[in-house]
Amino acid sequence: MAVLIEQSHLAEVKDQVENKELVLDGGLLVPKNVASDGFNAPDINAFGESFRAYDAQTERQKSVEEFYRVNHINQTYDFVKKMREEYMKLDKMEMSIWECCELLNNVVDESDPDLDEPQIEHLLQTAEAIRKDYPDEDWLHLTALIHDLGKVLLLPGFGELPQWAVVGDIFPLGCAFDESIVHYKHFKTNPDLNNPLYNTKNGIYSEGCGLENVMVSWGHDDYMYMVAKKNGTTLPPAALFVIRFHSFYTLHHGGAYGHLMNEEDVKNLKWLQIFSKYDLYSKSKVRVDVEKVKPYYMSLIEKYFPAKLKW
Repeated sequence: MAVLIEQSHLAEVKDQVENKELVLDGGLLVPKNVASDGFNAPDINAFGESFRAYDAQTERQKSVEEFYRVNHINQTYDFVKKMREEYMKLDKMEMSIWECCELLNNVVDESDPDLDEPQIEHLLQTAEAIRKDYPDEDWLHLTALIHDLGKVLLLPGFGELPQWAVVGDIFPLGCAFDESIVHYKHFKTNPDLNNPLYNTKNGIYSEGCGLENVMVSWGHDDYMYMVAKKNGTTLPPAALFVIRFHSFYTLHHGGAYGHLMNEEDVKNLKWLQIFSKYDLYSKSKVRVDVEKVKPYYMSLIEKYFPAKLKW
């Protein structure tokens, strides 16, 4: 995709890059001033716009809104139930984690207003930024590397699902859609909106039931969560929580749906909020030297996963 950026924005991006001084092993530049609690986010994304600026009047934003219009019409409780039953079989392919990372070179996320680079770039940018600020949490480095691997659902070998069924912000099904969900207005033609079983605050759930028991919109998050869990990963529960809910922005940024959380969710949410900052703000046009960082991440994959996984 060709993206036009005004010269003033290009100059601003160039100025930000030139004023960075910390460089990770793979060549990823990080902000010069790092807050005591972690990554100090830049003000603008790779296009010279504010991050997650869904109301900006740009061609990129128009295509993103169209994505969410289709997504919000089609993501229903019955659809998600059907997808989970189908993909829980894990009968699409057998391959290693790194082989899956390489497959993402063929994927660009149409729902993302901040990035149009191949996904493996984003994975390594996120992982390397976290690695710098949390050097002792190797599970979190690997979680960053694999969190978007479920986007292989877009590829022919995995069903070649449409973008609206793979990427984008996620939200619960089986209860009322919260108005903080991005482009909420497009739920008006979702069949679940007028279903009395699903359109109340708790819907089919009980307060404090735990997010593990909540059906969320189908996509790469839920799929990778199932792949990791069913292949016997030794990653901690917080990692699985991050993988499954990293696109649940209305929860970890908006504070919605807290009434469905249990005590374990509250503890894991703290890690998700840390992770989310890096997932969002590490996106840039600066490339990571893949071959230089690969040995480190291969060692983590060997530590936490079997050599081959069922997908």
